[in-house]
Amino acid sequence: MNTNLTQKLSKPILEKVAIVGAGPGGLAAAIALRSQGIDVQVYEKAQEFRPAGTGLGLAPNGLNFLDAMPTAGCANAPGIVETLKSSGCEVHHTVLKNIQGETIRANATKYLEQYGQPLLTIWWYRLQQVLASRLPSDIIHLNHRCIGFEQDENGVEIHFDGEKSVYADLLIGADGVNSVIRETLFGETKPNYIGSMCWRAVIKYHHELFSDYELVFVKGNKQFMYILNVGGGYTSWISRKLSPEYSLSHSADQVKSRILDELADWDESFRAMVEATPAEQIWEGPICVGVARRRHRPPLNHWSQGRVTLLGDAAHPMAPAIGQGANTTFEDAYELQECFSHSANLQEALTSYEQRRIERTKIIQARSALGEMRYYEDTSTSPG
Repeated sequence: MNTNLTQKLSKPILEKVAIVGAGPGGLAAAIALRSQGIDVQVYEKAQEFRPAGTGLGLAPNGLNFLDAMPTAGCANAPGIVETLKSSGCEVHHTVLKNIQGETIRANATKYLEQYGQPLLTIWWYRLQQVLASRLPSDIIHLNHRCIGFEQDENGVEIHFDGEKSVYADLLIGADGVNSVIRETLFGETKPNYIGSMCWRAVIKYHHELFSDYELVFVKGNKQFMYILNVGGGYTSWISRKLSPEYSLSHSADQVKSRILDELADWDESFRAMVEATPAEQIWEGPICVGVARRRHRPPLNHWSQGRVTLLGDAAHPMAPAIGQGANTTFEDAYELQECFSHSANLQEALTSYEQRRIERTKIIQARSALGEMRYYEDTSTSPG
């Protein structure tokens, strides 16, 4: 075997990686890179892991990449996907309803038969917990809010609030749609508002429809709601409405009153779910992505500069319409470790990573933004 190839397959091309962001993307990347013997440290601005986030769908592409991802130190533990399936809900049936609660269409899903994996709905927080459990607790550093970095040909110095700094061979920005790493690299402003407001929560609640369906889509006038069984007796409800301009409520009580007003004409079973939600648990915000109708913030043509690269929403923020945010993030994590294991040096690895990922994610970004607007225009739109 070629000596150079033997060396690059047996020895990591770098020793220490710092990941900013302990969401699903950052944790998945840490799991994959540690399997190659790399010292990975994860830095997260939150002071603790706490119940947060919404319900989301893990599609076959995301699950397959997680399933293929190598792990280190977990030989006796169930596979990540197996654990996620026991933590979430496999979707076998979906239903499309109108706001009066009448069924328009019901479907049996065919993901498992067609792709070898189901559609899995899970609470973001549970997903984070499962991934974090596959890492040593001492490599995840909470209460580290990144405020910038400096790099040279030898490494990267990452700065955190409170005059804390660390040094690494590579910095991975997995810090979400409002990425500090992306803004520092490319000088960009915040992502675009695409005209869709969102309210959501996850609560301990059993909706009456869950005896027959695991995923419910309710179509209104320029407004819709998803109701997801996310496992463990928890329900995620997500309501979005077309709104050319957005404004945020001034208090938690005002948020709850606002969404109930928006649902004033809806069936009582939908309103009862919102009524049962504590006001402080309802998140309100705009849907913002890297692709907008005016396209003044187009997708990036490069995700890397020197010893810094991006992953997940930091690289390719997406509208949630086709549910590919987390799934493409897991693709990123898998492909990044593949590029590391088959490259002779860091620059070659990052170039290969961009070549494998950027064009694909550009297409999915555009389709997601278009899909978000089609929810409001196409009365036949419904979940798969």
